[in-house]
This record gives sequence, structure tokens and C-alpha cells, in this order.
Amino acid sequence: MDSPSKSADGEIDRTSADGVAALDRAIAILDAFTTDDRSLSLAEIAARTGLYKSTILRLANSLMRGRLLERLDNGRYRVGPATFRLGALYQRSVVAVDILLPIMRDLSERSWESVAFYVRSGDVRTCLYRVESKHPIRYTIREGDVLPLLLGSGGRVLAAFSGQQGEPYET
Repeated sequence: MDSPSKSADGEIDRTSADGVAALDRAIAILDAFTTDDRSLSLAEIAARTGLYKSTILRLANSLMRGRLLERLDNGRYRVGPATFRLGALYQRSVVAVDILLPIMRDLSERSWESVAFYVRSGDVRTCLYRVESKHPIRYTIREGDVLPLLLGSGGRVLAAFSGQQGEPYET
């Protein structure tokens, strides 16, 4: 997505050169949620997206009809159950879980370390699968977490084998 600019009415325009503004804005609403902020108020969504509350309300109705967003009894919003179905569909389409998870479990048992499987998308990586170590103290990353590509060893491995030249892509 291109960097957002302000439209004539002052709202942030999230339309990419070849995109659809309404869809780009709906995606911005969904992207406002994080694993740490699983429910957001209308004001919080507006602050994170730069969209007007009236725009958010219109788009939220469509997202709720599609079960991509839910409105809670306290008026806050959270992602809806359809996002889980889409996430699971993507997760299973990337790699054969029947093959990958036994290998990850074996590696974790042999090394006494946590094992994660990431997929790269641009300058970020998403954790698709995770097997935790048995250590009582550990750095926890959850499946679905999105991290900067060059943060941590997993991201550096993806960068090193990406085929790109120059540092930090060289091993």
C-alpha cells in the first residue's frame, strides 16, 4: 500500500494507485488490532487509522456483516470469527502442517529450545507455527504475531537466504 496522504476533506486517503479506497480503509481498520490490543473503541480505531468515525462506522457495518469484525456489549470492537477461518486457510495453504509440526516438535525436544516457522512478506515476518520449549522462562511469540524482518535470528535467517545482496542479507 502506498503511504497515505490527506484527501481534500482532511481524511487520510489510503487508496493505492491501483486499489479501491473503501477496501483499503477496511483493511486499515482490521490492521489496527494487535495481539496486545484485541478490542478497540471507535476513538482508538480512528486514532490508529486516521479515518473519520463516520467512515469507520460505515465500514464496520460491512465488516460485521462479513463476520470480520464484532461489536462487543461495551461498544468496543474486535476482529470477528471469519478472520480465524481466513487465517487458518492461509496457514494450511503455506506448508503441510502434518509434515512440519512433527519436525518442529522433534527439533524442540532435541535442542530444548522453542521452534518457530515464519513466512516473510516484505520487511516483516509472520509466525505461522510455534512449538514452545520446556524451559520455565522463555521469550514467547504467538502464532500470528508479525515481527520486523531483521529483529531476531529467525528474521535474519530469512533475510540471509532471500537472494538479496548487501548487508544484512549476507551470511
